[in-house]
Amino acid sequence: MSARTAEVVVIGGGVMGTSIVRHLVRAGVRDVVLVERDELASGSTSKAAGGVRAQFSDELNIRLGARSLEEFGRFEEETGQDIGLHRVGYLFLLSTPEEVASFEESVRLQNLLGVPSRMIDPAEARRLSPLITTDGLLAAAFSPEDGHCTPESVVHGYAADARRHGATVLRHTEVTGIELRGDDITAVTTTRGRIATGTVVCAAGAWSRAVGAMVGVDLPVEPLRRQIAVTEPVGALPPGLPMTIDFTSSLYFHREGPGLLLGMSDPDERPGFDTATHDRWIPRLAEAMQQRAPALLDLRRTGGWAGLYEITPDHNALIGEATSVSRFLYATGFSGHGFLQGPAVGEVVRDLYLGRVPFVDISPLSAGRFAADAPRPEANRV
Repeated sequence: MSARTAEVVVIGGGVMGTSIVRHLVRAGVRDVVLVERDELASGSTSKAAGGVRAQFSDELNIRLGARSLEEFGRFEEETGQDIGLHRVGYLFLLSTPEEVASFEESVRLQNLLGVPSRMIDPAEARRLSPLITTDGLLAAAFSPEDGHCTPESVVHGYAADARRHGATVLRHTEVTGIELRGDDITAVTTTRGRIATGTVVCAAGAWSRAVGAMVGVDLPVEPLRRQIAVTEPVGALPPGLPMTIDFTSSLYFHREGPGLLLGMSDPDERPGFDTATHDRWIPRLAEAMQQRAPALLDLRRTGGWAGLYEITPDHNALIGEATSVSRFLYATGFSGHGFLQGPAVGEVVRDLYLGRVPFVDISPLSAGRFAADAPRPEANRV
């Protein structure tokens, strides 16, 4: 790569980076360069379970989720890319009075914001998701407009659309540093040369802390391995099987082709970048299945993978613009709900760059909130 200049350099070729680039170029920003050290979607995006939802407890997350669902709904029409969107709903299974009270409050807030979620009884939950048992179930929360789609397709759709509108996408190009003159960014250095620029957007997911450190900005993001298993084909699954989540154990599953994709959190997992798969989580997974969906125990595992969540101290995203250095923007730390918020966050970062007022006030998600001791916890996380 010869020396080049860019108006904006976006670091990270997952859903965040490609969404941001696509929204910038569609707004007429010239010379936008996306830098990805590996292949597009090779980080957390391709390892995501693909769920898309607006069922959150925090108003900001509800609005980011709902706005993104609208864009996922138009995605194929706007980009020509089929993303395998299945709007089968999200079903949260609730087994304690505290969970029920918390979700009732969330559903009230979601409804106020136009999300058609509702509380349902265990019998209706079982009609929607026949693999579960209702033993010990008190209630469930369901929103029919949620669902799941294919993360890599979203990334490739955004990247192709961005290129058609003039963006440059550099793969196999690692960022090695960011040059400053005083408090102003002057260039990004990479393994394929230098890019002179005054603006950098960090969308590097689990690897964001190191990028922030290049300009002295603390982005408190830690990588945490999460595993997913895929099963053999399952007979007689309802075509509209919702993304089903046993909130108490965090066990979740949805259709994946003729079989199921399933996963859950592992409290024994320690932060780190290792994405090798292991079987230490299987006994806990089996125990959760035994309690909530014993039919799953008979299914053979035919595959699976491990990916990284990018966790912040309050399990909520970091979105904003640094105050200590000029024109360093960031969108990272989504703690497991980044893929589903990618479309809306692309819009928000575009507006922050252009000096417009975004459709939602994301100032509470600034990375400075931890220093200010103003965390913003999200309860409906998986």
